[in-house]
Amino acid sequence: MAPMTDIRPARFPEDLDAVVRIFREYVASPTVSLDFQDFETEFAALPGKYAAPEGCVLLAWKDGQPVGCAALRQVDAQTGEMKRVYVRPTVRSENLGRRLVEGILDAARHAGYTRICLDVLPEFQAAQRLYENLGFVDAEPVSFNPVPGTRYLGLDL
Repeated sequence: MAPMTDIRPARFPEDLDAVVRIFREYVASPTVSLDFQDFETEFAALPGKYAAPEGCVLLAWKDGQPVGCAALRQVDAQTGEMKRVYVRPTVRSENLGRRLVEGILDAARHAGYTRICLDVLPEFQAAQRLYENLGFVDAEPVSFNPVPGTRYLGLDL
C-alpha cells in the first residue's frame, strides 16, 4: 500500500525551505517564462502576501517530502486569489490537485471571502478542467498575466 499524502498548512519559518523548493518546481513547470512575477522577491518575503489570517500556503507531503502546493492571498475584503497550485508529475494520479484546491476553497471561506479568483495558463488543460468541474467560470482578471491565452476564472463561495 502506498504511503498516504498529507496536506496541511505550511508553518513558517519551519516549512520555509520546503515551500521555496516546491514553489521553484512550480515556476519551472510551464513552457513559458513566469519571470514577470518576480519570484525571488516573493520567496524572500514568505509568508508575505500568503500570511494568515487573510492567506495561507498548503503543502502536500509524501515520504517527508513536499510534493504539491497551493496558496491563497487577499485581493480585497471579499475576494481571495488562488495561486501557486502545483503537484509533482510523479504523484498527479493521486487526486492531490483537487484536494489542494478544495483546501484553498475551505481556507478562503474561513477567511471570510465570498469569492475566489485565479488565472491559469493555456497549457494546463487538466487544471482548467478541474476548476470547471468545481464550478469556476470565466471572470475578470484580478492580477496581471501577459501570457497569451491565460484564462481568468472565479467562483462565488
